[in-house]
Amino acid sequence: MTPDPTAPVLNRLLEALPPDDRARLLERCESVSLVAGQVLYEPGDAIRHIHFPTTAFVSLVSTADGHDGLQTGMVGNEGALGYELSLDVRNAPLRTLVQGTGLAWRLTAESFELELLQSSTLKRVLNRYVCVLLMEFGRSGLCNQFHQIEERLARWLLTTQDCAHSPHLALTHEVLGRMLGVRRVGITHAATALHTRGLIDYRRGVITITDRPGLENAACDCYRANRRSYADLIA
Repeated sequence: MTPDPTAPVLNRLLEALPPDDRARLLERCESVSLVAGQVLYEPGDAIRHIHFPTTAFVSLVSTADGHDGLQTGMVGNEGALGYELSLDVRNAPLRTLVQGTGLAWRLTAESFELELLQSSTLKRVLNRYVCVLLMEFGRSGLCNQFHQIEERLARWLLTTQDCAHSPHLALTHEVLGRMLGVRRVGITHAATALHTRGLIDYRRGVITITDRPGLENAACDCYRANRRSYADLIA
């Protein structure tokens, strides 16, 4: 699909570029559909494209010793997949698993290299985005160690809503268990507690956030810290 330069870009990193740089980059892009459950990269795979999600969102999963892996981050229309190319890294360090079906702008690695040469702003924006991710990954380790499951579940639900742009989230307890690195029974207890407080509702694999301000109060401060980091460096 050929990009329409007059249409909203709906990716915040691209929106941060000067209009001329953004228009030139979009001329090289194609709009692609990403489907829930699709794996874009496994660790070690060659990175052949950079994706700028618009309506899709993708989990970043750390894997080890044959385990399912632990979700260390999520990328929606605030970010990019394949950002490692801006650091001259050619292989994926993490599994990238599509969590929410939607669209993304896709640019080949070769075209992206040309854009980096032509736009110093693109390089600066991507470097700042990598810094944001590093801070988020660092907080994730501390969060898993010191914060209660209920607080962490609230954080992930808020993060997922930010990426999905909907209060209705297609998330099973099994998927949430992989996100938080805890057993399903722990997710059930935490979800029940949030439901009892009137913050969420859930049925048939769909969780609905019914009181977002209340859920923000229930979440650990990692959620607010991550948003501050992005606002300070990107927005």
